[in-house]
Amino acid sequence: MERIHMPCFLPGGSVAHRLFPLSYLARQLTLTCRVIVIAVKSAPLRSPSPLLLLASVMATARVLLRRGLLPGHRPIAATGRLLLAQTHSSLSASAKPKRLKTFSIYRWNPERPESPQMQEYEVDLNECGPMVLDALLKIKNEVDPSLTFRRSCREGICGSCAMNIDGDNGLACLTKIPAAESAAAAMITPLPHMFVVKDLVVDMTNFYSQYKSVEPWLKRKDPPPEMGKEVPQSKKDRAKLDGMYECILCACCSTSCPSYWWNPETYLGPAALLHAHRWVQDSRDQYTKERLEAINDEFKLYRCHNIQNCAHACPKGLNPAKEIDSLKKLQLQRSCMGLLERPFTENRGIEDTKGANGGKRCPPQNASPKRWWGSGKAKG
Repeated sequence: MERIHMPCFLPGGSVAHRLFPLSYLARQLTLTCRVIVIAVKSAPLRSPSPLLLLASVMATARVLLRRGLLPGHRPIAATGRLLLAQTHSSLSASAKPKRLKTFSIYRWNPERPESPQMQEYEVDLNECGPMVLDALLKIKNEVDPSLTFRRSCREGICGSCAMNIDGDNGLACLTKIPAAESAAAAMITPLPHMFVVKDLVVDMTNFYSQYKSVEPWLKRKDPPPEMGKEVPQSKKDRAKLDGMYECILCACCSTSCPSYWWNPETYLGPAALLHAHRWVQDSRDQYTKERLEAINDEFKLYRCHNIQNCAHACPKGLNPAKEIDSLKKLQLQRSCMGLLERPFTENRGIEDTKGANGGKRCPPQNASPKRWWGSGKAKG
């Protein structure tokens, strides 16, 4: 085969001579002609200047060569990557056995008269992400488009994908899929003791109404120190809000609380009370007294029995029960201060000034004996 010496421009700027077969040069010449023809047809010929025309042709030809858009031509690098990808996919598909995982999902459609039922789906974990939300999306996109659930950020920020997974409330985007080796199917149901709209979607109207009732916004009686600017706050006062402001209102804590199950209309629940305490502790807020009075109710606040289900269920690692205890302590301090400020002539459990009980402490009028702690014993 005849060969010819041709100069080659190296990356460093030097020139070297190499031997090329004539067939290779003919093929390159044919390819160059194709490039020029396609470049001339696609180049914007707005200027009659030969230099601009040449630059446009060269730029278009370079793009066509790089992207492999020439007839019968494909870049060597792109071809290699394609072959490697195809080989890798075929090897991985043949080497890895299927890891099937069964998901038992709560299904109910209000437009159909059938009762709610649990429907099972099988998902290959090799073709699915690691989180429960990934499995739900795969089922909805590839198996059953009618499956309904909420989701948004996939980062544990919005709280939309809250549901009950294997008996525990949590976010589907933060809950890992159980191992495929476990024989039991992963059970996914809506948040407990909530009205179901469809499938895994629950009605959050009552939950948001209770959150709104604590007025979760800054309330002030005085204008800001500097008009048009924010109210300053020290780092120490700002640190008091840690563990409360991170709440994302996913309702995992409230729907795991037995007290909220039995009194959903009257008991505010862990999430709302946590936000109530957040604004009570905010040094910029000037309605602390009014906020404490608004929740000082037998059902709104004192239905909490410190069961701690809320702390276990919170996907952000918060402890609403601790904040509710702090609210109760503030209410107790406020009640003690109120008793000390009252005159001793009133028979309110401070002192019997009329002498009926010999000047001893006595319970308030019309008070239940079991609730009286003045003498340390219940008086009948």
